[in-house]
Amino acid sequence: MRPFRIAVDPYDLTDLHERLARTRWPAQLPGSHWDRGVPVEWLRELAEHWRTGYDWRAYEARLNAFPQWITEIDGLEIHFLHVRSPRPDALPLILSHGWPNSVVEFINLIEVLSADFHVVVPSVPGFGFSAAPRTPGFGVEQVGRIWAQLMSRLGYERYGSHGGDLGAYLAPAVAVAAPDRVVGVHVNAGLGMPTEADVPGMSEAERADYAAMREWTGSGVDHHSLLRAAPQTFAYGWQDSPVALLAWHMQKMKEFGDLVIDRDLLLTNTSIYWFTGTAASSSWFMYDTPAFAWPKGQKAVPTGVYAGGLPLFRRLAEEQNTITHWPAGNPGGHFVALHEPAALAADLRTFFAPLR
Repeated sequence: MRPFRIAVDPYDLTDLHERLARTRWPAQLPGSHWDRGVPVEWLRELAEHWRTGYDWRAYEARLNAFPQWITEIDGLEIHFLHVRSPRPDALPLILSHGWPNSVVEFINLIEVLSADFHVVVPSVPGFGFSAAPRTPGFGVEQVGRIWAQLMSRLGYERYGSHGGDLGAYLAPAVAVAAPDRVVGVHVNAGLGMPTEADVPGMSEAERADYAAMREWTGSGVDHHSLLRAAPQTFAYGWQDSPVALLAWHMQKMKEFGDLVIDRDLLLTNTSIYWFTGTAASSSWFMYDTPAFAWPKGQKAVPTGVYAGGLPLFRRLAEEQNTITHWPAGNPGGHFVALHEPAALAADLRTFFAPLR
């Protein structure tokens, strides 16, 4: 392992600002505010703030306040934050971020959480400062094994695993890879989501809930299908134009309901994608899968869910998971660590307390 610090070259920062200033803006298409995608004037104002108001160096320093390392596992250089708790008996906990996110997802959670946990936050392969998969067929299972090796390398014999979004696939994969070491898996949500194959076994009330869910999930841009079909094609725009990358991220954050997050944190996340050139490589989870599927989880260790949603979801989740924690009324949004870090930390403490 070798220590790591984020240090963006001044040239790259100047280049970003110059590219933002030279943006060739399109005309606004007719329609209501977000009907055709990200509105031009809204994005123009955000891009101008990115260029003249946002302070990358301040957020770079904030991230560098956390100890960071690089280590090679299975031929890939893996970047991670590692913050040890002052409590000698603290439970180690590995946090897996989502897409299109990065370690920035947990920037507000780490300090709250590290009072009670030794916190490990890796950059998923192909995201941010971790190397990208080099061959086809790379999947969730490989990341689960990499995370288990990382925790062993850090000397942690027993630990928990947490994640949301893409992390809801990765967190259970760690337990599958190391069931004798992972004490429990905690996810934001996403387990047990129904598909058409589940419809015949649904009650009338469950079918109504399923129809409402389909209406919500069917809106917006289907990024799974898009990135499964042609990630290389879209990568040219994301790699060459910071505004194209920003528009893509804001489109998805709007659909996830996360535009309420502090805009400088949103820009910090997009900046990491820009400076590392990982907008395309971060899509391996989609382009190497035949079709979208919800995470099924695992039954090797107990599972806790921060915000599980409808009773139908729990019934399905229990087919593939041993659910021991499913509270109602937890606040937050899709990337809950950025919305409600204190509430998420409290839920993690509650779930893992009897598993230590």
